[in-house]
Amino acid sequence: MPSVLTSPLVSTQWLADHLGADELVVLDASVHTAGVGHTMTWTTAQDSYEQHGHVPGARYADLVTDFSTPDADLPFTRPSAEHFERAARALGITNTSTVVVYDDSVGEWSARLWWIFRSFGFDDVAVLDGGFVKWRDEGRPVRIGSLKNRPVDAADAFFAGEERPLWADRSRVERAVDGSQPAALVLAADETVLGTDHPALVPGTTPITLRHVIDQDSNALRRRAALADVFAPVLAADEIVTYCGVGSAACVDALALTVLGHDHVQVYDGSLADWWRREPEPIAS
Repeated sequence: MPSVLTSPLVSTQWLADHLGADELVVLDASVHTAGVGHTMTWTTAQDSYEQHGHVPGARYADLVTDFSTPDADLPFTRPSAEHFERAARALGITNTSTVVVYDDSVGEWSARLWWIFRSFGFDDVAVLDGGFVKWRDEGRPVRIGSLKNRPVDAADAFFAGEERPLWADRSRVERAVDGSQPAALVLAADETVLGTDHPALVPGTTPITLRHVIDQDSNALRRRAALADVFAPVLAADEIVTYCGVGSAACVDALALTVLGHDHVQVYDGSLADWWRREPEPIAS
């Protein structure tokens, strides 16, 4: 029997109890970064996955290339349906799989991949609350080395569903700024990682950064009541658009808002990397 998800989050105990279950696919979506602002670089974390360990049975999902559009103008541009299907199939995922995603940071990369799956109509996907950090700190088993992906029969090939309106583009953000299509704008990235070359805030933004959303002791999302307090300034908005530097941390805020039951959240794909290319005047500081 496939594992049944009842939440966009699963606990480390849930995953420990279900490892090896039929149709369960665990993905390590870690990405490593260096620098800030325009000097930031992103690299695949597959070497770390292989050399420093991963959840037993987890497969490495490369967000830098496989689950982003190759040769796009902006990093981490969401993939086309065809590109997404190829990447999912290569990991042995089918439409009957249950997918659990984690990373070795504060969850921004696992949340990004979770959002991508959901945007293509795939709902049997969840984020490991606390990620690999919590898993490892609890003394749970860790495996070293690579994992050979299981081949998928052609009859079981993965197919993306119709893309859902879970992404915002620049024009949508501009309409939120000028009021022609209202939405609460939420910045998820801490300004310290954005550098000082450009103002960090889109006008009208409410900063709700990861340090407000992630519990520093457990590396997991804060409890629901605490999240409700954190997001109280925007929860009443009919629509919410989250953003960050490139659209990764923004997915953690989107995950938290989904946990809180908000049904109209979009992530600004490209985020400030896109916004900074043509800053309107005046700009907030």
